[in-house]
Amino acid sequence: MSSSIRDMTRHNKRLRAEKRFRRYGQAALSLAVLMLIILLTSLFANGLKGFLQTEIRMTVLYDAATLCYEPGSDVTDISSATHMLLAKATMRSMFYDVTDPAQQRLVTAIISNNAGKALKTALDKNPALMGQRQDVWVTAASLADMYYKGVIKESTPEESRQLNNQQIGWLKTLKEKGAVRTVFNITFFTHGDSRSPEQAGFLSAMAGSGFTLLMCLTIVFPLGVATAVYLEEFARKGKLVDIIEVNINNLAAVPSIVFGLLGLAVYINLLGMPRSSALVGGMTLALMILPVIIITTRVSLASIPRSIRDAARALGATPVQVVWHHVLPLAMPGIMTGTILGLSRAIGETAPLLMIGMVAFVADIPGSFTTSATVMPVQIYLWASSPDAGFVEKTAAGILVLLMLLLMMNALAIYLRKRFEVRW
Repeated sequence: MSSSIRDMTRHNKRLRAEKRFRRYGQAALSLAVLMLIILLTSLFANGLKGFLQTEIRMTVLYDAATLCYEPGSDVTDISSATHMLLAKATMRSMFYDVTDPAQQRLVTAIISNNAGKALKTALDKNPALMGQRQDVWVTAASLADMYYKGVIKESTPEESRQLNNQQIGWLKTLKEKGAVRTVFNITFFTHGDSRSPEQAGFLSAMAGSGFTLLMCLTIVFPLGVATAVYLEEFARKGKLVDIIEVNINNLAAVPSIVFGLLGLAVYINLLGMPRSSALVGGMTLALMILPVIIITTRVSLASIPRSIRDAARALGATPVQVVWHHVLPLAMPGIMTGTILGLSRAIGETAPLLMIGMVAFVADIPGSFTTSATVMPVQIYLWASSPDAGFVEKTAAGILVLLMLLLMMNALAIYLRKRFEVRW
């Protein structure tokens, strides 16, 4: 009887321990989901603002004297800097009661320092506007944009915000006059980086990532597949092959910054390749994901039944023909999936690219593989480390774009696997 009681007690303890374990697992899962929700909520709250831009309407008098325009000349010869002087004069005229020079500078700071381009574009399209008035929408400066988006709040004590009460009063006046609107921030996708948050774009980083990934894919796909085919199909098992396989597996777990140091030492210092270029960046990332491509390709090749190879050999195919015409086509879905997942890892890497100098400020769109370039993760890092609060929403918007690209690449990998995978 006492033995039965002890067995029942132990059984009840095991049941209670199992329930506790399940509760721990549920609590851990709930905490993980909560943290993910907080992260995504923060990203979307700030990132969606980065896709919007505030514009201010100004009624511009294209005054020939202000523009230093001589009759009969080509209006397209008037520089954007001269148009910016006209934009500032127009802005001051909207608050004619402000006469103090220091306050006038605060008034003109409401608009972006590229507002002259909007005036120049309008006049270049229609030279007949010279001497006439026209309503022109110009980009608001970063602080004004943050106020209209609710980032800078009037309820915050004046000493704790970047806009004083007088500036907020001017911004409210513009809003009341209907001279303020919010539009889609097309500049984010059509321009490169800038020192001014309202002018900063993501295109140069996206183009740099594209060049870098293309270079990486060009190197890593044929080299990785060829290496995997040789090791899986042709190499004789022995100590040398075992050593190679162990090192490939170990390289897959090496921290990415080590590959950055290798790229710096070999490609830049030894071979003298151009620093901060997509060429060196792609070659460095190729080193990093090459072990991953080899491993996934070998797994895909090993999943093909031996009977396929035996049947092809029985029909007279050579070992190369067996691999080229039968094994590789059947293993290609898995190979493509592994390659895409490897590129997904590469597109989000920052550390190895920082080591080869891709952390530099690059405003221009790269025109080739050898010109200076930056990539999306590095651009996000630069914006996040900027002291200007206007770059916070740019950082979140860049992260959202990067996440969307990663989700698309992973979705493509899943689709290829589901669409072309053959179950044996």
